[in-house]
Amino acid sequence: MKNKRNLKYLFLCLTITVLFTGCVSLMEMTGRALDRSAFEEKKISHYQIEKKAGEWINAEVTITENKAGDRSTVITLNDYPMMILRGTIPDEKGGFSLTSLEYLAGNVHGWNEFTLDLAGEGKLLIENVPLIGETALLILSRKIETVQISAGRIHQYDTRIVGNQALSALRNRYERIVSTVEWMADFNDAPNGMTIKQFEEYWKPRLFPELVSKKKRPSGWQKEGDETVKGEDINWNISYTQRILPEELWPIRNSGTLLRDWEEALAWIYLEYEWENIKEMLSRQILLREKK
Repeated sequence: MKNKRNLKYLFLCLTITVLFTGCVSLMEMTGRALDRSAFEEKKISHYQIEKKAGEWINAEVTITENKAGDRSTVITLNDYPMMILRGTIPDEKGGFSLTSLEYLAGNVHGWNEFTLDLAGEGKLLIENVPLIGETALLILSRKIETVQISAGRIHQYDTRIVGNQALSALRNRYERIVSTVEWMADFNDAPNGMTIKQFEEYWKPRLFPELVSKKKRPSGWQKEGDETVKGEDINWNISYTQRILPEELWPIRNSGTLLRDWEEALAWIYLEYEWENIKEMLSRQILLREKK
């Protein structure tokens, strides 16, 4: 009985932590634990880059097997804990196909989880080196194309959205995020290689000057004669919206939808923003060593 009470208490603490923390890595781990997906695959072999000072990427490659006996090549990047890249098993020449990006990250209200189908190729060359052991050389083609979100779930407070309803919501959000990031890429000297915190600090004042302190607001964001409209209990400067954003994003910001995307999917927006940078890093030769 005492053990059962302890387990109930542990689960309650975990649930409270999920609801009241915005930490992406914690939410990611919590989501996987609650969905039991962490127990669905076993590791067959695992390769990890040697960590050195100033290393440009922190990558791991794992050959996994699910309960049905199907094997996959799984690539993880520690700087982007919200995603894994999945592909087929390498053939005799080391070639494999990249098939999907699996995303899971949280917010103070819950989390988003989805599978984004990909089309791409890579090589994983495995070799047994004397005195060193088994090594793996990973190279992905930069020509990785996103296809569509093929599966997903949304968790909001105590509600879990699944099936077609989740797919529709996730696909619509993805379209909005892509449009937002395309605008960001065209922004004056938009920086790359930022941490998610730096990303938030740089872009939030530009997207939502109404929500930050006066000293953080862009110069001249508000002008005489500007009009406002209320959305999500916030008076949005619609004249500012029209000055900085493309027309297709005007109603999204002015209605508060862009703010909801930001609050509920910041890690997703950040990942999309860094996607070209991620592809460039993975197209270099990455040498990994087997981890026992």
